[in-house]
Amino acid sequence: MNKLIQVFRQTFIYGIATVFPRIISVLLVRLHTDKDILENVSDYGNLSIIFSYIILVNVMLSYGLETSFFRFFNKESKKKEVISTASISIIFTTALFFAISSIFKVEISQFTGIETQYLNLVLWILVLDALVVIPFAYLRAQGKAIKYSIIKIVNVLVYFSLNIIFLIFLEKLASSNNLASSIYVPNYEISYIFISNLIASAVSLALLIPFYFNINYKINFRLLKKMLLYAFPILISGLAYSINETFDKILLDFMLPESIAKSQVGMYAACYKLALFMTLFSTAYKLGIEPFFFKEAQEKSPQKTYALILEVFVILGCSLLLMVVVFADVLKLIFIGDKEYWQAMKIVPIILLANFCLGIYQNLSVWYKVTDKTKFGAYISVFGAVITIVLNIILIPAYSYVGSAVATLIAYAFMAYCSYLLGKKYYPIPYNISKISFYICLAVILSGISFYFFRGNFFIGVGCLVLFNLTILLFEKSNIRILIKGFNEN
Repeated sequence: MNKLIQVFRQTFIYGIATVFPRIISVLLVRLHTDKDILENVSDYGNLSIIFSYIILVNVMLSYGLETSFFRFFNKESKKKEVISTASISIIFTTALFFAISSIFKVEISQFTGIETQYLNLVLWILVLDALVVIPFAYLRAQGKAIKYSIIKIVNVLVYFSLNIIFLIFLEKLASSNNLASSIYVPNYEISYIFISNLIASAVSLALLIPFYFNINYKINFRLLKKMLLYAFPILISGLAYSINETFDKILLDFMLPESIAKSQVGMYAACYKLALFMTLFSTAYKLGIEPFFFKEAQEKSPQKTYALILEVFVILGCSLLLMVVVFADVLKLIFIGDKEYWQAMKIVPIILLANFCLGIYQNLSVWYKVTDKTKFGAYISVFGAVITIVLNIILIPAYSYVGSAVATLIAYAFMAYCSYLLGKKYYPIPYNISKISFYICLAVILSGISFYFFRGNFFIGVGCLVLFNLTILLFEKSNIRILIKGFNEN
């Protein structure tokens, strides 16, 4: 239980670094969906599509080396070689990417539909983000959660502040200030958003730059080969995950009539953000437990700890799922600036449940990471991506973004189930499936009742939430006492 408490403490610190930036990103949805900022829903749709491409390319530029770094940093005795080899690899591939992209910039713009003025900024953002991958991984491997969190928070504060300055105050300042006048360009809002992102990424790299001055710039090609072999399935998994997470917006843009495509993407992307609360929880949990998984694997019987971690994740996740569903119509008033976007609110419970399934999958994936069978992670993720693409192609013409939401849920649920079945065969973990299934089913039923049958009736919604949490207290009171006692002792 003490180990579990340590994980929760680490998760809490990483959670600050994850939750705070994501909350800021949700607040920016309010800003970006304001008609006084981005006049049309289609503008926000265009912005969302470009960020979807950024997410996909970010995965390619890190190519699974972050997770590989964790594995070999804990496994190898010559840790400095691991650091220098991974860093040199990232520097070389990033420089190569930038050179090729610069040469074929026009072709990339034509293929993706991203205007050249945005593409120039996007390329630099991608380069800067790639160069901080290994420094951030090193901080996590060293357990320097506070430093990691501070840099992440500084990044998002810079990004948020510059959005406010550029999108709200710059035009007003331009009339009375010469410096502001020289910077201000009318109808330049989307470019200002990317400029804010670029400056924030540059600040993060500047704060991490001492890492690169402390590296012994020697590459061990044998080690690099082993790291890349380990990382390749992670890359495939990451790409497949990114397809599941972002490709629906790209497909909506390609498959819907041009006259409505970007506005539909805008509505979908804005309401999708309300499901971000589940992503926040899952990501913070993942950041805290991933290094712990590898350390715990060296113990005699880590399986019981892994089982308990998933159980706690499911209980907390179910409670969060129900809470967000119950208060979804309150959250839309706070975080989405224009009523036109609210047409897509029906997808919120579906996407919440989908992201919850993804979080379960990430917990279940421990078996192939600690046994070096990462190829199975690639297989599962690829199958999930195939499901996402196929179902989107089938469902988008008839159901638009609702079809995309359903496709995402089915894909993530499938991935979680496959990982469980394969883990049962190759690395059995004594998960309490009956208890986990009970909590998930109860949360889904209560969420459906609250949102689809009694939406707007907060007496029933809050009643469902209270009923669920009372059920947790009833069945988990002994474990809760142990946890509280453990926290007090530590």
